[in-house]
Amino acid sequence: MAATAGLTEVVLYDTLVNYLVSMARTVESAMNRALDAIVSLENPSTSVLPGEVFLLEPRINEMEIVIDEHAIRLLRRGSFSDDEMRLIVAALKITNDLERIGDLAVNLAERVVSLREIQGAQVPEELAPMASAVRAMVSKSLGALIFRNVEMATQVLESDDVVDHYRDCIFEKLLQYMTQKPTLVSPGMQFILATRHLERIADHATNIAEDIIFWVRGLDVRHGRGLNVRHDDDTYRADSFSTGNSAVTENSHALHSDVTPASRD
Repeated sequence: MAATAGLTEVVLYDTLVNYLVSMARTVESAMNRALDAIVSLENPSTSVLPGEVFLLEPRINEMEIVIDEHAIRLLRRGSFSDDEMRLIVAALKITNDLERIGDLAVNLAERVVSLREIQGAQVPEELAPMASAVRAMVSKSLGALIFRNVEMATQVLESDDVVDHYRDCIFEKLLQYMTQKPTLVSPGMQFILATRHLERIADHATNIAEDIIFWVRGLDVRHGRGLNVRHDDDTYRADSFSTGNSAVTENSHALHSDVTPASRD
């Protein structure tokens, strides 16, 4: 009987992790569609992507509710190990960040719809590399979740400055263009909003990475705390991030094709 009860506990916690991974995959799929749509604004083949993003939003919202309810059921069971308690706490926080990334993907898709109605809208040259950096951050945060990989999570934390740099460059150039040519104000504002959405996605990916480190290692690294901590058996370190590094994966399905298939069906 005790062995059966123990097995049930394991299944329940594994189910929670599987729910998280499933939601993360769906969110990443929505985000990838939104990113493809914004960076390939003039490509007719991407015109259907915003609609696909809108259709994924209800599924993401439902997944958030399912995970929250499952976590609450686990809390009602009473006693937990430290690892189990950290998992429950991290799961409740991760689902919130995943849901917000889904919302931001919808916001990006709305920017695409607006920009397609503006003739002559030119995509800022820094937007594509910024989108690639954001895509890699979300991919690595999902990979860290799947494999409980602390090193991958710390790489996400180190990536946030790259995204902020692109944001600043785009803001400065767009403001300069809009000042010189009033006809660029309308598309410029849409791209500024899109850049802000990308920055916020990166922030939520960072939050997820921090929660994964808390779950796996029991370390609170929010606000830059603990990034220099090392372990003898499993080195915990932050590698420098480079958008030109061939090791950066643009989609998490490249990390494990059986677990995270490509975003397009």
